[in-house]
Amino acid sequence: MFVIVSKYLIPKGFRGLTLFPFIIVSEKGLKGNEVMINHEKIHIRQQIELLVLPFFIWYGAEFLVRWMVYKDRHKAYRNISFEREAYANEKDLGYLKRRSLWFFLKYS
Repeated sequence: MFVIVSKYLIPKGFRGLTLFPFIIVSEKGLKGNEVMINHEKIHIRQQIELLVLPFFIWYGAEFLVRWMVYKDRHKAYRNISFEREAYANEKDLGYLKRRSLWFFLKYS
């Protein structure tokens, strides 16, 4: 895992992005934000489990379905199973040590 700082690679309204094996943050100070980095590490694990490319296909498809359901992009994003798992566990810095394989499915 590599943490990169670049405000130009992050979509507007977001502070971080994970593209295995990189975590990209919008500001230098975020590199030390343990909760945010843990959130992004959860995405790294999800991407590894789904062999990276299928993760992004699933993520995009789920976003589109949820956008049609909620008719709100932010609500759709927050309800993607991968994001629900990451937000629910980002403050638990030991979560990845106990996390079961494919656990994001619990959040579907």
